[in-house]
Amino acid sequence: MIPQLRDWHAKYEKQGLTIVGVHCPEFTWERPFDKVVQATRDLKVAYPVVQDNDFVIWKRFKNRYWPAMAMIDKRGTIRFVHVGEGAYTETEARLKALLSEK
Repeated sequence: MIPQLRDWHAKYEKQGLTIVGVHCPEFTWERPFDKVVQATRDLKVAYPVVQDNDFVIWKRFKNRYWPAMAMIDKRGTIRFVHVGEGAYTETEARLKALLSEK
């Protein structure tokens, strides 16, 4: 999923897309802040990533899966949720539609 998010960030940021990654550690070794910082550098992630070790955001969105994505419109309404890898063409089409809304 990260390669697609990097691509969409580069393509659509100037059109209003804001991507915020949320890191919820599946394993104990993923919890240290320095490891998250290093991983974002290694993966060339240019958008902000929030560290959610206590799963506060995870629970707020009632998430249960790695990876998961939620698209939120300009009003703060969740408009699309996708769980797992794939469906990138459909997801990008939904993204474009949301960005075109006035």
